[in-house]
Amino acid sequence: AQGLALISSASERYGWGVDLAEVARIWKGGCIIRARLLDAIRDAYSDQQPANLMLAGDLSLQLQGVQGAWRRVVGQAAGNGIPVPVLSASLGYFDSYRTARLPQNLIQAQRDAFGAHTYERIDQPERGAIHSEW
Repeated sequence: AQGLALISSASERYGWGVDLAEVARIWKGGCIIRARLLDAIRDAYSDQQPANLMLAGDLSLQLQGVQGAWRRVVGQAAGNGIPVPVLSASLGYFDSYRTARLPQNLIQAQRDAFGAHTYERIDQPERGAIHSEW
């Protein structure tokens, strides 16, 4: 999903007109990624043009259905010192995409404390950017 989102974003920005359904079709025929998942990806982009692949009907349901196992695999791997960077990063992407508010407030506070970069309070948006003496 993340890779296709990047391709889509670049296509919009640079006016490439990339057809993501066609990308999935080509990958299936001429790439080592010849999984049935590519058929589902092609169908998702042919049918609905989702803002993100993770929002496409059937694929969204599949992700919801496997997320428990996904979390267990990443947790077990971490607990046993086995690096699974792609699984970990993709789970982080999945979680960040489906969460309305992320815990970035600590980073914002640190940036303001160390560099006076300011922050905005979500409970007082009318105040705009503010700086605090930490």
